[in-house]
Amino acid sequence: MSDLFRLAGAVRDDPLVRAWFEGGDTELRRFVRPWFECMRVCGDDVREQLHDGNPTACVDDVAFAYVAAYTAHAAVGFFHGVSLPDPARLLTGTGKRMRHVKLRRGKPVDAPAVTALIEAAYRDLRDRIG
Repeated sequence: MSDLFRLAGAVRDDPLVRAWFEGGDTELRRFVRPWFECMRVCGDDVREQLHDGNPTACVDDVAFAYVAAYTAHAAVGFFHGVSLPDPARLLTGTGKRMRHVKLRRGKPVDAPAVTALIEAAYRDLRDRIG
């Protein structure tokens, strides 16, 4: 399964991830924290790691989703986003596999739809790795 993105060193509670949420642009990082918490509780096999400067959630050592905080927006991203059901049409991006939901200050978030995407990404990856 060459399309799996493995992150050696992913752990249950990464101190670098904890530090990420406490530093930098705290408003946007607080904005995406609930979505990362949602990723953490998807299953007992969820691990995490700071990858490319962003908190990344894994099933064991295989990445399935991440959160990011940029200057003007935040994002909830999915490593196999093209495969996810997206009836609310929240996913954007043009890559071969990845998609993300862009979140902006002051704009409402379709929380049930984002939660459904996170849960679907977890289940999709579990199915991929067997």
